[in-house]
Amino acid sequence: MNAKEQEVILKARRQADERAKGYREQALKLYPWICGRCTREFNHSNLRELTVHHRDHDHDNNPADGSNWELLCLYCHDYEHQKLTEAAYGGSAGDTGAVGATYNPFADLKAKMQKKI
Repeated sequence: MNAKEQEVILKARRQADERAKGYREQALKLYPWICGRCTREFNHSNLRELTVHHRDHDHDNNPADGSNWELLCLYCHDYEHQKLTEAAYGGSAGDTGAVGATYNPFADLKAKMQKKI
């Protein structure tokens, strides 16, 4: 990677950090320090584990009223993004619902039991 590419990447990371500071601080002032999914409560000692989730998954959509944000703990935030990833690949979180099991370990149980007798 050349110096110009490194400079562009560094600038993008700084901008992302500044953007994150801005909406995180705003969200922490607007909302109670509670995970919006599991209702875990946070205080100053564990506040780093409370994240800001963008409901529409657009990190540039940061209205001042906080309507695109919700506070989620690290675990619930990861789960929200995992659901989106699975849906994109047609997994169990997709529109088709859960995929049924294809293997039945008891399919020939009766036959096996009869052989033992």
